[in-house]
Amino acid sequence: MTDSDARAVLHLPARDIPVPVSVSEQAQAILALGPLAPSPSWPALDDPDGWRTLIADLDARTLRMAPGSGAPAEVEEIPVGPARVHAITPPGVDPGDRRTYLEIHGGGFIQGGGELCRARGIDNAHRIGRHCWSVDYRMPPDHPYPAALDDCVAAYRELLRRREPHEIVIGGVSAGGNLAAATVLRARDEGLPLPAGVVLATPAADLTESGDTWQTNLGLDNLLDHSPTPALYAGDHDRRNPYLSPVFGDFSRGFPPALLLSGTRDMLLSDTVRLHRALRAADIPAALHVWEAAAHGGFLGRAPEDAERTREIRLFLTECWGADA
Repeated sequence: MTDSDARAVLHLPARDIPVPVSVSEQAQAILALGPLAPSPSWPALDDPDGWRTLIADLDARTLRMAPGSGAPAEVEEIPVGPARVHAITPPGVDPGDRRTYLEIHGGGFIQGGGELCRARGIDNAHRIGRHCWSVDYRMPPDHPYPAALDDCVAAYRELLRRREPHEIVIGGVSAGGNLAAATVLRARDEGLPLPAGVVLATPAADLTESGDTWQTNLGLDNLLDHSPTPALYAGDHDRRNPYLSPVFGDFSRGFPPALLLSGTRDMLLSDTVRLHRALRAADIPAALHVWEAAAHGGFLGRAPEDAERTREIRLFLTECWGADA
């Protein structure tokens, strides 16, 4: 097309998409539910009170659906500047074992803090069977970019005071995957040593939303939809900045081995695939695992496929930390 601002559009006929029989019965049951929650009525970007009300409602709803973890664990709150970290030790982990997973929660850059951060950190510590530092970072509308990234880097700095770099793996899901990758990029640029590895689960790697599956999986993903939260987080900053959209980063200057996870119905599949290709182009060891029919939230932890995903994470941690991880 001659107009550089115009793009060709492929018009497809409407069609029904059946639940595939190629996945487990448990996964089929989740897919058969259709959308797992209605799309919120989003406030205007310049309505902070509206956002505060919505976020409080969404967090309360999430806690009702998945109440705080009742699993036993030792939890210490550690201040990191204006934010905090929940330092979690699950049962069976030797207090002298220094290997630690720095977890950065998801939630579209606006959800998942406070009690949710603590509860999910405990659940994750039990899944991986290691010490877990869950970062309770600041979020919009009161704290847009770069507050969350500042807090994650501060948490990594604090962990480096207590651990050697090879004892640390950083990981995150969705918005947390964005922040995990951005934390590594900024830590590298600030001269900090890199962790042993990074886990990027369905990362929001491109806040320009230019990837193919932002369109092709729209409506197929039972959890994710288009929302203004990336704009609320980014504000007036250029979304192609690698600290906002890590897919545009220069990985030739160094990045740790990475594990990337997604699914064929995930709206962020393109973000995950493109980030994997960018890492491989820079000769960074990176593995990509894509699950059949999985959307952004996988199968809510209720299917064998979710157990497979946890197993792959634990195998990756074994590679990063040694055979007894």
